[in-house]
Amino acid sequence: MLINDLSLFVRVADCGSIAGAAVELDISAAAASAGLKRLEKQLDAVLFIRTTRSLRLTAQGERYLIHCREALASLLLGEQALASEKGTISGELTVSVSSDFGRNVLLPWLDGFLNDYPNLSIKLDIGDNLSHFLHDKIDVALRYGQPPDSNQVAFTICNTRRILCASPGYIAQHGMPETLAQLSQHNCLIFKLDQRDHDLWSFNRDQQQYKVRVSGNRSSNDAEITRRWAVAGQGIVFKVALDVADDLKTGKLVPILTEYIGESVALNLICPGREHVTPVMLLLRDKLRQHCQQILP
Repeated sequence: MLINDLSLFVRVADCGSIAGAAVELDISAAAASAGLKRLEKQLDAVLFIRTTRSLRLTAQGERYLIHCREALASLLLGEQALASEKGTISGELTVSVSSDFGRNVLLPWLDGFLNDYPNLSIKLDIGDNLSHFLHDKIDVALRYGQPPDSNQVAFTICNTRRILCASPGYIAQHGMPETLAQLSQHNCLIFKLDQRDHDLWSFNRDQQQYKVRVSGNRSSNDAEITRRWAVAGQGIVFKVALDVADDLKTGKLVPILTEYIGESVALNLICPGREHVTPVMLLLRDKLRQHCQQILP
């Protein structure tokens, strides 16, 4: 049984078409069709139901797909383990990351990582929605909070908190709020995720929890936009401290109401399942932890 035929089977299942898989694998549709037929003959099983307009997995195909993915993942792990022993890390890693952390924090870290491992290539997928690993072909994702799927594996990179902040220009023009209640008198910049406004901000002080509903004239589903608005003096923002660490250090933003501790959040490196944990991913995890320790107090 050819490994290429197994890879072809997985790609056809993911793409939902032979032609689409052929394009991705840079082979002809005829060669892809022949590969599928060869695999089905070897297995003595029908893996797909084919019609003129659609292609879908049979019950046998669905069962075989699970084992096929695991087998290919194990082979990849073996290849990477051998490469690691030889001191060579190579291949391609697709990383999904949130917008502001990806643009403002992660980019220079990845540059250093690739300089250390020149035979490795990285594809970066930036967006605030948690990517669908299978559909978007993501190997690993960096996100705040726990993964929604219990089958996914999450490695904690660091624990940090959200922080209230605004630009010196905004504070000079509108004043510094002295209580959480006074946030209602200020323009608060709202991050929108999954069609929901994150306008209920949570804090702790003296072992008591406080929640404040805020409002403002700007909201965005791109977290980086809310940061840019804050730096431009357009309002108060509630950001993860790691994402605005450089802005706070350079004075572009200043912390507000520091006696109130923003909610705790964990930055996690997430992969689809334990069988997808590779030596490359573990190297990236360790590098990210080192960088975060240098930034966070």
